[in-house]
Amino acid sequence: MNTFVARQPIFNQRKKIFAYELLFRDGTANAMGDIDGDVATRTVLSNSLFSIGLETILGGKKGFINFTSNLLANKVPLLLPKKSIVVEILENVDITPELVTACQLMASKGYTLALDDFVYDDIWKPLLEIAHIIKFDLRQSTFGQIRDYISRLGNGRLKLLAEKVETYQEFISAREMGFEFFQGYFFCKPEVVQGKAVPGIKLNLLQLMAKINQPDFNFNQLEKIIERDVSLSYKLLRYINSAFFSKANRISSIKQALVYLGQKEIQRFISLIAMSNLAAGKPNELVRTSCIRAKFCELVSANCSGPYDPAQLFTLGIFSLIDAIMDQPMDTIMDSLPLDDDIKSALAQRTGPFFPYLQLAEAYERGNWKLLGSLTATLELKDAELPALYIKACRWADALTSLA
Repeated sequence: MNTFVARQPIFNQRKKIFAYELLFRDGTANAMGDIDGDVATRTVLSNSLFSIGLETILGGKKGFINFTSNLLANKVPLLLPKKSIVVEILENVDITPELVTACQLMASKGYTLALDDFVYDDIWKPLLEIAHIIKFDLRQSTFGQIRDYISRLGNGRLKLLAEKVETYQEFISAREMGFEFFQGYFFCKPEVVQGKAVPGIKLNLLQLMAKINQPDFNFNQLEKIIERDVSLSYKLLRYINSAFFSKANRISSIKQALVYLGQKEIQRFISLIAMSNLAAGKPNELVRTSCIRAKFCELVSANCSGPYDPAQLFTLGIFSLIDAIMDQPMDTIMDSLPLDDDIKSALAQRTGPFFPYLQLAEAYERGNWKLLGSLTATLELKDAELPALYIKACRWADALTSLA
């Protein structure tokens, strides 16, 4: 059975990663209808613990995991490490004495409990006494309703998490209301776009990224770029000797690293370092997501019947969030860069032959399994291959972004 596990970032007030929520399906076909919650959670637990490993998918952060009434009553969360997970109690659970007793036991043992999609009702009082985090869905309740619910929660002991935060204004409004945690894709959008020019030094970095990802870029030029930058050389050696490559012998020279990695991987490495400099002051997850998309698009291209160069699809992914990084409209940025027209069309107009690859990456990271199933058919890709490709992309991105 093929288990699809995606992760959605959860930020603190400083836009640093606090945790990820894990989203699961046992295949894109099942996404077309209702899926039993017990089966979905058991599948993801089995997969994340034994097939993938919690550390791989979470990267050292906590993981929010949904639990149904049956799984809570049977104390299934107690099988998991309390330091790694947040027990997310779904809004449709039956609040029975057995469930409350089980949750009280978990809380007493140090597990963190979160109430999902919260709408105030007195029936929740037994769980409110032991919960740690309350999640409010901004698409389900208005800010006025949420203020009312918060006023009824009591002494302020509970931490507040706003989910489906899609704009920076929603992030700011929720933060001003006292929310400590934020889940959603607001960080993927530009904060300010009017009347703001791209500084010359950043434009130079952008153009370097575009130039080194051209198919005809000279390998010798890469060596010169790295050798004259001490910081870049240090980061390259750290990267090549990281756990991602699992080598028996350490590589200690730039020449060895270049030979081992080859031109394409060195181009990707320099792209990441350049992007990290561009994204200074932005959420780290922005660069990490760009890297995951880049590697995922590249791997998908290499594993499907499409006629496109995987390197082009990597470039598509690495530039896919450049508007949020630069706080500029995507079409304005594309006008200034020497990129392939198909890449520009996919990014600026969201059309053309490359766009389905970008859609596929976006659908996976958001857990949009229905769209994912449609796109795998369009790209003539076996959906059974996707989970391994996504996890590989996550591992690669984590190895790289730990250096930035």
